[in-house]
Amino acid sequence: MKRLWRPVLLWFVCLMYTVYQGGKISIMLLMMATILMIYWVLCSRIGLRKLSGTRTLSMDSGMGGLMQAGDQVHVKLNLEHSGWAPHPFVIVREILQRHSGGSWAFEESVIPRFRSGVQISFQTPPLERGRYSFAETECSAEDIFGLIKHTRTFDFKGDFYVLPRTVFIPYWHLTDRNSRFAGPENAQSLSRRETTQINGVREYVYGDRLSRIHWNATAKTGSWKSKEFEHESLPKTVLVLDATQSSYLDPADFELAVSTVASLLDYSARERISIGMCTLGSSFKGFLPMNNAADRQRMVQHLVDIKADGQGNLKDRLAGKKELFASGTFFVLISSRKDKEILETLQWAKSNQMSPYHIFIGEAPQDGRFFISLSQQGLRGIVVPSLQELPVSMRGGRYD
Repeated sequence: MKRLWRPVLLWFVCLMYTVYQGGKISIMLLMMATILMIYWVLCSRIGLRKLSGTRTLSMDSGMGGLMQAGDQVHVKLNLEHSGWAPHPFVIVREILQRHSGGSWAFEESVIPRFRSGVQISFQTPPLERGRYSFAETECSAEDIFGLIKHTRTFDFKGDFYVLPRTVFIPYWHLTDRNSRFAGPENAQSLSRRETTQINGVREYVYGDRLSRIHWNATAKTGSWKSKEFEHESLPKTVLVLDATQSSYLDPADFELAVSTVASLLDYSARERISIGMCTLGSSFKGFLPMNNAADRQRMVQHLVDIKADGQGNLKDRLAGKKELFASGTFFVLISSRKDKEILETLQWAKSNQMSPYHIFIGEAPQDGRFFISLSQQGLRGIVVPSLQELPVSMRGGRYD
């Protein structure tokens, strides 16, 4: 309750006027002030105390409830007042907070109705990657004279997270058996030969051998069906995300790096590739190469709130993690740096019998001496200038 001294002072002035002046006018003024005091007391006693509500969220996403950066949230706030509402209107204020410190506010005034609810609907702007939570909902109201203000807060739970942007990658040349970018230690293991274990049934493709025909499925469906066999697994892959603060002058480049990692995780899920990940932020976080949805989901959730706040030398931070970087592993470094430290990190991976691969984030500079020096040492990689161009780069583009 704010500015309570104003109505009290008004009533006291009317009382003093009646005591010292007397007369019908003073008595009438005192009675009016007393009636107003009763109204203000009712506002204080009733006010917003009988107000209750709920909040519901509907995600504007086509991913089965999971949100990606750029999606919006539809919010519905239901407020109910179980008794008489002495206020002419109620101002509702909502604040959506992001884990990085940003916030977005929404404010609207509603007219309370006797024993009936009021629904407020609004839509957030397109949200970026991160964790979001609603602060306490603030409802405030004033009397008809604007002398007393009442405020009440409600803690409606409304936490959710927004995944990084991703793009569909149809093909990654690094996983091809004929890839020229893999080292000799992986040349034989890239073949992905078929095993004898049946993985399912697919449509018949012209040229399939007679032994591949699935006769039972063909008889049931009336169309030709072929057996599909499991493939031998590819060498394990580890995605190394450079989250060093000095590596990204433009925050958009770091968002592109995170989206690149998330897109490669989606690709590995479709192709059943054992993939791991490590991030070099303020603290080192590593995930061993696995081929199951639960581990991959933990990697994606880790990318939700990661920041480019790391410090220190990349190679020194990776050198002590031998359990993550086994011999024969695809070492995929995602960074926007093009300096000596990147070169040393890739050489370290090569000296430890891994196949280093560099994904450069951002526009390729006109001076290509750094990329030429990498190629001369047998190190390969691609340039990813934007997320839309990532599928094209994954098909086998080299450094420009």
